[in-house]
Amino acid sequence: MLKQKTLKDSFSLSGKGLHTGVNLTVTFNPAPENHGYKIQRTDLEGQPLIDAIADNVVETTRGTVLCKNGVKVSTVEHGMASLYAFRY
Repeated sequence: MLKQKTLKDSFSLSGKGLHTGVNLTVTFNPAPENHGYKIQRTDLEGQPLIDAIADNVVETTRGTVLCKNGVKVSTVEHGMASLYAFRY
């Protein structure tokens, strides 16, 4: 079993959304032990969190879409793959 790791510091990436063309910023933050991957929609009221777990996957046609309580986030696989690549 791999030891848990987290990011040393926060970092942000900005650009146009792949499918929407909307300008956006994605920020990756360090997390405490046993926190898991979570995605927070800071553009929505209440800034809801979505756990990045298989039970929250609702679509995989043009990218992985996660949904919790009606709140969706799309194409999460790119960020998740990048984080996975740096796990060692």
